[in-house]
Amino acid sequence: MTEPSFSGGCQCGAVRYRVEGALSYPHICHCQMCQKASGNYFMPLAGTDHQRFSITRGVPGWFHSSDQVRRGFCAACGTPLFFETVGDNHIAVTLGSLDDPSAFPPVSQDGVEGRVPFFHALSGLREKSTDRSDLPGGNDAIFASNHQHPDHNTEKWPPEDDTDAG
Repeated sequence: MTEPSFSGGCQCGAVRYRVEGALSYPHICHCQMCQKASGNYFMPLAGTDHQRFSITRGVPGWFHSSDQVRRGFCAACGTPLFFETVGDNHIAVTLGSLDDPSAFPPVSQDGVEGRVPFFHALSGLREKSTDRSDLPGGNDAIFASNHQHPDHNTEKWPPEDDTDAG
């Protein structure tokens, strides 16, 4: 039986990766370093061994958030992608960078000493769908001019525009 594989990448498509087999320990980290690295209240992560991980397109940028840890990101669009303890045989990917982030629901909350005090109340906030009626063409104009990489592997990105040829 063939093991599943999972792919992901950055928003612009310059960096893509693949994981052979399931990711381990999906969790959200509330520590302040993860908050800064993600620009969010927490960072969702899950890991795999290096031998099951490969970069399939591009070269990520790396930032050492401490002497022991480095974080990979797309240097073109800034998407946070990876978390790695230096010298370890394990790498974590950001769950939001997976083509299907719902495949790995978190099993734990880590770094809770940094959790924002209102985190527990977020699920009680009102909900609304995306509405960009403030823009000419609204949501349709956003969709029609989307430059984000699709959530699947592509042979080449960005695609060649036939109207610009010749």
